[in-house]
Amino acid sequence: MLGIKEFVREVVLEDIGRGDLFFDLAPKKELQARIVAKSDGVLSGVIYAREVANLLNFKASFLIEDRESFKKGDVIALLDGEVNALLSAERSFLNLLQHSSGIATNTKRYKDKLAGFNTKLLDTRKTRPALRKFEKYSVKNGGGMNHRMGLDTCLMIKDTHLKAIDNLAEFVKVARDNITFTSRIEIECDNFTLAKEAFEADVDIIMCDNLSPEQVKEIVDYRDKNYPNVMLEASGNITLENIVDYAKSGVDAISSGSLIHQATWLDLSMKFED
Repeated sequence: MLGIKEFVREVVLEDIGRGDLFFDLAPKKELQARIVAKSDGVLSGVIYAREVANLLNFKASFLIEDRESFKKGDVIALLDGEVNALLSAERSFLNLLQHSSGIATNTKRYKDKLAGFNTKLLDTRKTRPALRKFEKYSVKNGGGMNHRMGLDTCLMIKDTHLKAIDNLAEFVKVARDNITFTSRIEIECDNFTLAKEAFEADVDIIMCDNLSPEQVKEIVDYRDKNYPNVMLEASGNITLENIVDYAKSGVDAISSGSLIHQATWLDLSMKFED
């Protein structure tokens, strides 16, 4: 997974290619510009945009920082530098802020729905290829939490994995002796019977997958009476319209790929000073 500097370098090179064709034609002079919001939202992507400025050697002073809200018409940042640097950076600089802020803003909408509930809001691995670190950073800026960064950060047993497991309890026992000490074991369950088997197998987390709020509540009640140390997560078809119903069930966390893949870019623009 690329670090921020390496990632931003790839973003900029993708746009500039062998060189900005305007570069050799424009007069060499210093200009100032503003990044202006054309819609409301939550800002995200600042640490990436600052790296664009570092790479192309211009100054970017942010008036609003990551995780802060802004309104249409707000000036988000002031830019100062050689005209070719600003023009070469414009699209990459805005793309990063618009994409990241869109995810943060969408996540904030979900997070606000959970106000008053002791329920964590999680993302998923449904991220765009090569953008996982960037998109999950954006979720955090909107108030959400990251689930798994990848297959190596938690042993997740999904329905597809279960096809290869003959005895779940025995598999979990063997796994405990082989995975790292701090790694958790989570199993995806789409019915109450499988959830009971998972509880008995001594897993750490049970994901209630594609179950109704009422079905999730049944598993929560069973957990509270018999296995209070097991954490429960609800996932699958979670929307802004039904997330409160799932939170009312008493689950510890709710995960939704929609935080990322249903987010839309925010409208930001670069305006040069007269």
